Amino acid sequence: MGALDFIKGHGTGNDFVIVPDPGVAVDLTADLVRGLADRHRGIGGDGVIRVATTGALLDAGVIDAVPDGVSREDWFMDYRNADGSVAEMCGNGVRVFGHVLADLGLTQADRTVIGTRAGRRELQLHDVRGSAADVSVDMGAPVVLGESTATLAGVEYRGTGVDMGNPHLACVLAGLTPGRLASLPVGDMPEWDAGFFPDGVNLELVTPLSGDEVHMRVHERGVGETLSCGTGTVAAAVAALHDAGRREGQVTVHVPGGEVRVTVSPEGSELRGPSRLLFRGTVETTDLPFH
Repeated sequence: MGALDFIKGHGTGNDFVIVPDPGVAVDLTADLVRGLADRHRGIGGDGVIRVATTGALLDAGVIDAVPDGVSREDWFMDYRNADGSVAEMCGNGVRVFGHVLADLGLTQADRTVIGTRAGRRELQLHDVRGSAADVSVDMGAPVVLGESTATLAGVEYRGTGVDMGNPHLACVLAGLTPGRLASLPVGDMPEWDAGFFPDGVNLELVTPLSGDEVHMRVHERGVGETLSCGTGTVAAAVAALHDAGRREGQVTVHVPGGEVRVTVSPEGSELRGPSRLLFRGTVETTDLPFH
């Protein structure tokens, strides 16, 4: 393939390799994604995001249909996990995606419609100052699936299944402190109920709501433990509110990579937090692993 231009960015430590590819000229194979995301022999990231128009992705056969409320001319976040698998949605990734659009001059609007495999998302760029931005995104209505369990390092955790366009099991653990949370083996591969979560699951371990704040760690499907997970923070806020007997509210979610603010309302949910663009460059794809 040769040289490939990229931008490296992150949202609260959830980091991405962003590939501007408006006309879908790049064959973004699973091997290429794994090579780009490799932290020792590639650029390194929790995921890879292609920036392309919805119509170009449709014409290239990368997506099967245009999501409701999205036009062919709208930008689409073509998101891949670090293991090369395709993911439906990434809350931190879509915020960084919006920051990149502004940085590249691809949008001048404060509000921008984005297509994702989980459907239409609307971004608001509150403040963009070069490499730093404050971005919120309408995350849609969380769907509470009921209770399920997962086992991590031999310990079973019970939690609330939440569909954010991708699957989550958010486990609010009675008496869990931030210090104790920091010691749990979240990096280990969990086991889950494949009947309940046939496509795998993102697992969040969460402290109970305290003054409208929670702490969370996450094992992200297709990646492992990450410093943050945007859809996971919304799932954690929903589960923590339910645990406290509430159905709506604003929750500050502390993750190892920083903090975000989640608003849950009868109309849906919103995620707001920082985006950072770290550097940009060109990589020779033939030098990447898995090539």
